Amino acid sequence: MPPVTIDWSKVNNPELIFQRFASRRSVVYGTKGMVSSSQPLATEAGLEILRKGGNAADAAVATSVALNVTEPSCCGIGGDAFCLFYDAKTKTVKALNGSGRAPAKLDIDYLLARGIKGSIPLTDLNSVTVPGAAAAWVDTIETFGSGSVTIADIFEPAIRLAEEGVPVSEIHGHAASSAYKYEMLLNGKAPLPGQIIKLPNLARTFKEVVAHGKDGFYKGRVASAIVELIKSKGGLMELEDLANHRSTFVEPIQYTYANEVTVYECPPNGQGITALLALGILESIQEQGLSKPLSEMEHNSPEYLHTLIEALRLAFADSQYYVTDPDVEHIPVKELLSKEYLASRARLFNSKGANPRVIHGNPVNSSDTVYFSVTDQWGNACSYIQSNYAGFGTGGKVMTCLGDPAMYTLTIS
Repeated sequence: MPPVTIDWSKVNNPELIFQRFASRRSVVYGTKGMVSSSQPLATEAGLEILRKGGNAADAAVATSVALNVTEPSCCGIGGDAFCLFYDAKTKTVKALNGSGRAPAKLDIDYLLARGIKGSIPLTDLNSVTVPGAAAAWVDTIETFGSGSVTIADIFEPAIRLAEEGVPVSEIHGHAASSAYKYEMLLNGKAPLPGQIIKLPNLARTFKEVVAHGKDGFYKGRVASAIVELIKSKGGLMELEDLANHRSTFVEPIQYTYANEVTVYECPPNGQGITALLALGILESIQEQGLSKPLSEMEHNSPEYLHTLIEALRLAFADSQYYVTDPDVEHIPVKELLSKEYLASRARLFNSKGANPRVIHGNPVNSSDTVYFSVTDQWGNACSYIQSNYAGFGTGGKVMTCLGDPAMYTLTIS
C-alpha cells in the first residue's frame, strides 16, 4: 500500500467544514503572532508580551504563569513543564525538560518501612518531586527569549491578575468544588464559576522569582515552606533537593506521518512519545490495509473515531509501560518508533471492536494538564505543556502556590 496522503482540501474547504459541524468560530487573525490556550485571560497575557516586542518563548512563559492564576486546578508553579521551541532563523526545534526529581534521601527501604509496595500512593507526600515549572520559566526566557522584554515584564500580567482577581471558569469551578480547601476558598467555600478570586500570596511568590530568579523559588522562604509541609507529613524532601534542581535541555524526538507532517516531542521521561507512537500505529494500520484510509472515512464517524481511539490506546499502553527516568532505566525510543515495532502494534487493531490484548496494560483515565502554543511575528513558535499532575497538586505534586505553609496546604487525603 502506498503512503497515506493527507487530503488538505478537506481542511481548506470552508463550505465543507461548515456543513459538517453544528457550530463554528470565525478564523482569528493577528499581526504580532498568535496565542492559543485554555483560558482567555492567560491568552491575553501572552498577547500583551507579543505586543511589547517579546518573542514566542517570552509570550509562552507569560501565558504559563497566568494559567497558574486562571486554571490552578491543572497547572502551576508547584508542578512541572515541558517546552519545545522552533527557532525560525536556524529552522531547528529545541527542547527543555522542566520536570523535577525525587528527593535524594528517598529510597525503597524507607518506603517499605512505611508499608508502601508497588507504587507510591498519590496521597503520600513522598510522591511529590521537586517542582520544575519555576526553573523552566526562567530557563525558557534566558535560553529562547528575545531579550527585548524583562522577566518583570513577562510576569507582570499574571501578578496583576493574582492581585486584582480573576473570574473562576467553569472547569476550575467544577474542580474546586471537591478538590481543595484553605488558601483558595472564597468566603469559606469553593468559588463558583463567575465569582472573583484573588491570590495575593501567589503574586508574592511570583515577585520573588522576578526579583531573585530561580533562587526566589528554590531557596529562601518558598523553599522552606515546601520542605516544611512535605516533612510534616512524612516526606523526605530537603532544602538541598530544591537548591540542586536544574532544567534539562534535551534533543527532541520526532516522527513523520504520511511523508508529509513531522511531529516533534520531548523525549522520556516526558509523555510526548505517546503521540508519536499513536501516529506510527495509525499510519501502519492504514498501510497494512487493516482499515480504510482516514481520508476516506466520514469525519467523527464511529469508524473514524474507533480507529483513532484504538491507535491511541495502544500508544498510551506502551508509554505507560516504558516511560520512566532515563537516567536510571534505558528507554528504547528508537526501537519503539521503528516501522517494525509499530507494524506489530498495528496488527493488534481490530476494526470490529476493542482488542483487550494491548499487552502492556491499560492506560489510566485522567485529565488535569494544560497545553498551549504561541507563534510570533518572526516565525518562531513555542509549544508548552505544564501540569501539577493530580488536580491541584498535593497527592502527586507540591502546592500550586506558596505563602505560609498552613495557608497553602491543599487537600492531601
